[in-house]
Amino acid sequence: MNRSWRTAIVFLLLVAALYPLGVWLLLRFQRSSPLMLTVGLATVGACLICRRDLASLGWRWGDWKYQYQSYLIPLATVAIAYAGIWGLSLGGWYDSGFVEEIRAGYMLESWSDGSIIALHFVLTATVSFVLLLPGVLGEEVGWRGLLVPALSKNLGFTHVALLSGLLWSMFHWPLMFMGFYGNSGTPLAFQLATFTVCLVSMSFVMAYMRYKTDSLWPAVTFHMSLNVFLQKFFSPMTEANDSTVWYGDEFGIAVPVVAACFGFVYWRKGVREFGRVQA
Repeated sequence: MNRSWRTAIVFLLLVAALYPLGVWLLLRFQRSSPLMLTVGLATVGACLICRRDLASLGWRWGDWKYQYQSYLIPLATVAIAYAGIWGLSLGGWYDSGFVEEIRAGYMLESWSDGSIIALHFVLTATVSFVLLLPGVLGEEVGWRGLLVPALSKNLGFTHVALLSGLLWSMFHWPLMFMGFYGNSGTPLAFQLATFTVCLVSMSFVMAYMRYKTDSLWPAVTFHMSLNVFLQKFFSPMTEANDSTVWYGDEFGIAVPVVAACFGFVYWRKGVREFGRVQA
C-alpha cells in the first residue's frame, strides 16, 4: 500500500472513530460545527500518523477568479432551483411569517417587506457567510484539503470527484438515519438519493477547483456559499405548500437537478484538463 492510500484510509478511520464524539457534541450544543470540526481533527491526526506535512493541505489562497466562481456557483444553483419552484407553484415567494420574524429580529418595524428581504439577503451573503467559516473549514481541510489530493495520486479525476463526494455525503447519512437531518415529509430513501446526488454533483466542481488552484479555499468558499444561501435565505424564504417538501432544500428534487448540471460541466472540464492520475 502506497503512502497516499495509507493517508486516505487512516483519515477515514479517524473520521469514523471521532464521529460519535461529534454527534454527542452536536446534541450537547445544538450546533453542527463540533461535528464538522471532528473532520479537521481527523485530518491533523492522519497527517501526524502518516508523517504528512500540514502545509500540503492547500493553504495558499490561489487565483481570486476561482474564489468568485466558488461563491457564485452555489448561489446560482440555489437561485435557479428556487426560481423554478416559485415559477411552477411548487412553493411560494415569499413566506410572510418568516419576513415578519426577521423584521422583528432586526427591529425595523417600519420597513417594507421588500426592504426587509433585501437587507436579509445582504446580511446572509456577508455576515452569515463569514460566520460559517470555522465549521466549514474544519470539514473541507479533510475532504478537499487532504482526501482529494491523496486520491489523485492513485485515481483519475472522475473517480476522485465521485469517491470524495460519496464519502462526503455518507458522512451525513447517520444523522439522516437518526432523524437529526432532513425532513419528515418524504421517505428516507428519497432524501438519501436526492441529498447524495446533490453533494456528489457539487464535489465535481469542488474537486476541479482543488486541482486547478492547489488550494482548499475555493472549496471552503463553495461549501459556505451553498449552506448559507440554501439554509438561511432561499429555503426559509419560500412559502411551503404540499409539493415543496418534494422539491425544496437539499432533500428535494430541484437543487440536486441544477447541481447535477453544474457537476456535468465541471466533470467534462476536469476530464479534459486532469483526466490522468496526478503524479
